[in-house]
Amino acid sequence: MALHFAFDDGIAPINSTVVAIDKDKNSHYAVRWTIDHLLINNPQIILIHVRHKYLQHQGYNAGEGGGESETDAQQLFIAYRGYCARKAIQLKEIVLDDVDVSRAIIDYITRNRIKNIVVGASTKNALTRKFRNYDVSTSITKSAPDFCSVYVISKGKVVSVRSAQRPVVNTAVPPKLPSPRGLPPQALPDNPELEDVARIQSLKGWRNVGSERVTFERTNNNMRVPRARSAPTNLSIDNIDLQRPSTSRDSVSDDLDFSTPIRFASVDLSSQDMDFSITSDSGRDSLTPTSAKELAAEMKRLKLELKQTMDMYSTACKEAITAKQKAKELHQWRMEEARRFKEARLSEEAALAMAEMEKARCKAAIEAAEVAQKLAEKEAQRRRYAELKASREAEEKARALTALAHNDVRYRKYAIEEIEVATEKFSQAMKIGEGGYGPVYRGKLDHTPVAIKVLRPDAAQGMRQFQQEIEVLSCMRHPNMVLLLGACPEYGCLVYEYMSNGSLEDRLLRRGDTPSIPWRMRFKIAAEIATALLFLHQAKPEPFVHRDLKPANILLDRNYVSKISDVGLARLVPPSVADSVTQYHMTSAAGTFCYIDPEYQQTGMLGTKSDVYSMGIMLLQIITAKPPMGLTHHVRRAIEKGTFADMLDQTVPDWPVEEALAFANLALKCSELRKKDRPDLGSVVLPELNRLSGFGMDSSGPDNSSNMFNGYASYTHRSGSHPRLSSTASQD
Repeated sequence: MALHFAFDDGIAPINSTVVAIDKDKNSHYAVRWTIDHLLINNPQIILIHVRHKYLQHQGYNAGEGGGESETDAQQLFIAYRGYCARKAIQLKEIVLDDVDVSRAIIDYITRNRIKNIVVGASTKNALTRKFRNYDVSTSITKSAPDFCSVYVISKGKVVSVRSAQRPVVNTAVPPKLPSPRGLPPQALPDNPELEDVARIQSLKGWRNVGSERVTFERTNNNMRVPRARSAPTNLSIDNIDLQRPSTSRDSVSDDLDFSTPIRFASVDLSSQDMDFSITSDSGRDSLTPTSAKELAAEMKRLKLELKQTMDMYSTACKEAITAKQKAKELHQWRMEEARRFKEARLSEEAALAMAEMEKARCKAAIEAAEVAQKLAEKEAQRRRYAELKASREAEEKARALTALAHNDVRYRKYAIEEIEVATEKFSQAMKIGEGGYGPVYRGKLDHTPVAIKVLRPDAAQGMRQFQQEIEVLSCMRHPNMVLLLGACPEYGCLVYEYMSNGSLEDRLLRRGDTPSIPWRMRFKIAAEIATALLFLHQAKPEPFVHRDLKPANILLDRNYVSKISDVGLARLVPPSVADSVTQYHMTSAAGTFCYIDPEYQQTGMLGTKSDVYSMGIMLLQIITAKPPMGLTHHVRRAIEKGTFADMLDQTVPDWPVEEALAFANLALKCSELRKKDRPDLGSVVLPELNRLSGFGMDSSGPDNSSNMFNGYASYTHRSGSHPRLSSTASQD
């Protein structure tokens, strides 16, 4: 029997757990079951595999016959190494060579005092396949020592258990060293040279090889002999099995450790040492010459035989060292080959990885090319659509200008020469603002200050807004709507009354360092805006919806009277829309972000309450002077936390907090997300704003109410500023 692997100290620890493995699947089940049930407190497992050797020449020859190779045996442990590493289990691997599997396992259990042995129910080998009636698990169960528990596992379940009858007792004793032939055992400790011979015999593992082939157990730094044997009668290197052990894990130590120099035993067999003098005592008979010659011949023969034996022994030791050196060189060659193989494998993996990266890069490039091609096609289609739309708009503009030039008599028509004179040929010094579709100039026509909005030639889409403003403003008049004085339809110019204080947005944000608007005037402006908006909603025969109500489209004259401008986006809706039940469907939403009705933006359903939402946002800006983004959320949270006073415009020192809070609550109701939750403009919103405006007038007193605008008007004239006529309406 040959034992190839063992523990670091050469002896398995007491109370160890051993699993017998083979190529069948039950070996895997046995290992998993052992780790889950037997290694609770001792995370250490011993895997043992018996490599079967056939019988040859009427005896055991376990390394020369056919059977499982050493490489095949090592392949069994590969799967278990990773599994045990993941489970944090210390793994020990052992390979035994024998002609009888069960006997080899039982011998190992007995010699190493194994506490538990786990065997798969169908563990088979070459001998099992030859003799079907042979069962290793049954044989081990019957023959195992009584201090060892035997577990038979099949498909992850326990088939049978044979429990230990007594505890394991450490009864191991070191093997006795055999003495050289012809010398008594007690003479070995007294002779240093013979002691070296005994040590070499113990180290090399000499045995009587006449009945059993012997190799050595592998440990980290030493060798041990499983059983003590008598000294060999015929020593030769052929009787010593110096086969190289298989590797365990990634590192393999040498079979024999000859780090300490070995001294060969030498015995002086000269005639002086072996000459026994024969003398006769006076009281005894002396030997005859014949007997003395025979005795001398016998002694000479024994001397010669002993000398031959020691020479053979010395020769065997030298051959063992030579074999050891060859084994070491073979091991180094094998490690070098393994290193080269590993480098080649890494190079191959790197090449494959680079190939995969290149393949992925090529695929990404192809996909990017496809995306670019699709984008180019979409862009070409969009360009064709834009060109077609531009041509249609140009035709529409031409038709509109022709109709306005020849048919419309509801407004005064100005010649382009008059407008050029009024604006000093559109001088930059006369420019007071920039609208969505063109600049705005200040001028004087018929001795009246006017604001002239000029449509850019390339703003074909603005032509509809231009025509809409003329239609709306030329057919209606209201004190709180900007007054259209005339137009030059051939060149797209609109002439408005001049609003010296610019837009409400500029004054709330105090652009140009203008003074802050007092709270009384802010309440009055809000009531005026609601009045003008209600006028649009109650227009006959069909109401108008402004669609772009915001502070930038509210203009202020020299007395801070507010007027709604930029009605170019206004749309006629059926009268039934006024009851907020029937709504008018628009194909596309128009207006300014943050002021557009959410329902109108999502569904395209237009109604008069769409303007109520925009007005609610604008009312919150009137009292807070803050941007519209998220303003309703901030005001609502401030009211809930009781910090509403901090949200008011801090440039106004004397806010009436209760009235301002009522103003804010009304604005929040107007800015509800759903139309049905918003109040009615005529019956709810306007009366409350008129009440708050009247409260401001009453609290200012009779003297202050008539002179509350003088300071702001004088500031405007003194600073020489020219607030612009806002024209920032969004496109349809």
